[in-house]
Amino acid sequence: MTSEPKEDLQLIERARHGDQRAFSALVRQYEDLIYGFAFHVCRDEEKASETLQDTFVNVFRKLKQFDGKSKFTTWVYRIVANNCLMKRRKRKIDLASLSIDHPEGFRDDPLRDENGRIIQTIPSWKETPLDNVMEEELRETLDRAIQRLPVEYRVVFVLRDIEEKSANETAKILRLSVPAVKSRLRRARMFLREQLHGYMKA
Repeated sequence: MTSEPKEDLQLIERARHGDQRAFSALVRQYEDLIYGFAFHVCRDEEKASETLQDTFVNVFRKLKQFDGKSKFTTWVYRIVANNCLMKRRKRKIDLASLSIDHPEGFRDDPLRDENGRIIQTIPSWKETPLDNVMEEELRETLDRAIQRLPVEYRVVFVLRDIEEKSANETAKILRLSVPAVKSRLRRARMFLREQLHGYMKA
């Protein structure tokens, strides 16, 4: 657990040994981070709040199992991701999502103009400061597009492009291989780019 701040390490250790005040401090320390991640994945305030509560219940129950082999934040993100996935299965939270393997939801062939040239709708996701340049309509379009992503792809997109986690850390959080993370991210980005076609062009 050497990568965690010293104060957090102390709180974690005290909470692991049953210190209720230390656990309450951990909740205050991480609740904004957890809620933000849950909201980006669930795209709904009520579900994000439920996920926040469920996550801390899980953390309270399983904290003694945390062995420090991974970062505490990695462990917590994994719990959040699992809770979001479980909510999808139990409550079908992403009924509106598309299969990005379906021809109507995703095309392996890139968009082309009338001359057959490839249209690159977003030159680089990272290089486009979406939050700073989008008009409200585009923001709403992007939000709807993210909601339409199957949650398995959505959570990878959120971790990599919103939470800015590395491919390795995302793989650890989701217990996937790095190639699987990169594949899901690529397909998620391409799907979102296609959804934004007409708003953004190179």
